[in-house]
Amino acid sequence: MTESTPDPDAKIEQPRLWRDNGWTARVIKNDDDDGWAVAMIKDGEPEPALIGPWTMGRDKKNPKPLDVNAFNTLVKTACEFVRRHEQQLHATLHQSITVSAKDTRVTVLLDIEPDDDNPSATLSAHDEDGNALAQLRVSPGFKLSRASATAWADGGFQKP
Repeated sequence: MTESTPDPDAKIEQPRLWRDNGWTARVIKNDDDDGWAVAMIKDGEPEPALIGPWTMGRDKKNPKPLDVNAFNTLVKTACEFVRRHEQQLHATLHQSITVSAKDTRVTVLLDIEPDDDNPSATLSAHDEDGNALAQLRVSPGFKLSRASATAWADGGFQKP
């Protein structure tokens, strides 16, 4: 006879622990004060995506129990938070600016690969029709600005 292990994806609906639809809500003691917090953890992730304050129960001592409506609201909030974070990261890693250089519009792109061991970045330029004008590797710390893009284009796309 084999011993069965609990299903890690099984639905849980407890007053301080709720798991469903790829998310786990865990009500925890707030270390900063006498109150409570709720941690929202996406399945498979080691850290919470979001930690926020949680309501006290009627006794003003224990936390209010989780319920389906609260859980669904927490999942929606956590998903929006993760989405905004991903959008911000994408915008940081893939920058674009259009400048006028030598009587033409040039779009300059900076694409950063944030590898822990060997980060890299590519600077590229395209004309108004999307044709590539230049491409080269730069430091991942390169600062793309209107001034740096214009100077690069006006300088004939030489390594900055």
